[in-house]
Amino acid sequence: MDSLEPAPCPGKILIVDDAPANLVLLSRLLTHKGYQIQTATKGQEALDAAQQVAPDIILLDICMPEMDGYTVCRKLKADPLTQEIPVIFLSALDEVVDKLKAFAVGGVDYVTKPFQLAEVLARIETHLTIRRLRQELQVQNDRLQHEITERERAEAKYRSIFENCLEGIFQLNADGHYLSANPALARIYGYSSAEELITNLDAQYNLYVRPGRREELDVFLRLYGEVSGFESQIYRKDGSKIWIAETVRAVKDSEGQLLYYEGTVQDVTERRETEAELLYHRRESERLLLSILPQSIAQRLRRKPETIADSFTGVTVLFADLVGFTPLSTRVSAVELVRLLNQIFSAFDQLAEKFGLEKIKTIGDEYMVASGLPVPRADHIEAAAEMALAMQQVVQQFKSDLGEPFQLRIGIHTGAVVAGVIGKKKFTYDLWGETVNLASRLQTQGMAGQIQVTPQVYESLCRNYWLELRGTILIRGYGDLTTYWLKGRKR
Repeated sequence: MDSLEPAPCPGKILIVDDAPANLVLLSRLLTHKGYQIQTATKGQEALDAAQQVAPDIILLDICMPEMDGYTVCRKLKADPLTQEIPVIFLSALDEVVDKLKAFAVGGVDYVTKPFQLAEVLARIETHLTIRRLRQELQVQNDRLQHEITERERAEAKYRSIFENCLEGIFQLNADGHYLSANPALARIYGYSSAEELITNLDAQYNLYVRPGRREELDVFLRLYGEVSGFESQIYRKDGSKIWIAETVRAVKDSEGQLLYYEGTVQDVTERRETEAELLYHRRESERLLLSILPQSIAQRLRRKPETIADSFTGVTVLFADLVGFTPLSTRVSAVELVRLLNQIFSAFDQLAEKFGLEKIKTIGDEYMVASGLPVPRADHIEAAAEMALAMQQVVQQFKSDLGEPFQLRIGIHTGAVVAGVIGKKKFTYDLWGETVNLASRLQTQGMAGQIQVTPQVYESLCRNYWLELRGTILIRGYGDLTTYWLKGRKR
């Protein structure tokens, strides 16, 4: 039996990025796909590696210390040993001018961070295929120049590739009329044959969905002579729309005059739809995350998924309880009960957003908000007071099944707290500390329709708000405490 030979390596790739996370992620993916990987974190290190390793393709970041990606690419293209290596830029820069500059210094493609691994892999495979095809064609051209007998064989081989290639292949004049097309291109565009496509399709006027897209392609071709992975939405013969990726180059005579354009076309509709679906699900997950966590906390959680815990010295905590809601739950249906509670708490949510407070949680018919976190603010006590007064006004708009307006029992205290995220599958942003416990006790031992506050809150509010001394009460777990009723803002 013949011994099994190992599968050939699909190619060597040099990854240049000063972000270790990107290097590890791309290296693992591409190594898994069988590629040989070399990495570099600096410009000069990348130039040295390119000469020593001779990679088949280079993935190059733009923003790097000492030497940026544009400079590295320019030097690669100036060196005869490395000038033929395709360079794909991977960068967080998303402006058109950044992309134009990347193509101007010799890049063949541009992928914006944060990238999709599937997209990066598809771009790599495409450009490696193009490079190998060019090398094959170059070998054929050299052979044609020296051996007339090989010319016929090479032409037959090219015709076979042209007719049977899964990618669309075409030649196009400067006016947008097709000179030649293979059957694959006809199938992509919805025509029964290449001849029908050549006769009826004008790329200048009735191909691209977005007006001016053809002119954009012409601009790139005039500037750089070649465009790779140019993605556009086009009309098929039946009027349906698909996405294609074009690789086009300008063919010129010895005097630099344009003869025609030639290139390949891939149907990338499925990939675009997958990317759109992934983007939709990503945005949905971000929206859901923001619905349960403060924005700054959600951003930190995405960047660093370890434990998140912070200490705050100046936070005001407010607890509010719907008086008489428990007896109501025995008289109305579950659907009506939840509907009413959702309406009331949704109104409170709007007030929290209006006054800049952070909703922490609801426990049954109890509502908890905090002022002064996760972003500290100097007026956190005043903001909580305004929220409490507004809640009293809003809750009177809702009535029980007996036609009676609801009332709130509110407690407010200010001080230091510890805040953090708990849970792995169901995240919760919560607070801990004496400030939280005392605010909860003030609410529990308060009175219907009243806002009970501590002396610390009183000292901060007494100049601008009306407060009434309640007296000294025994707070469970704290002992005797003098408290006040917050009545309203002074005129």
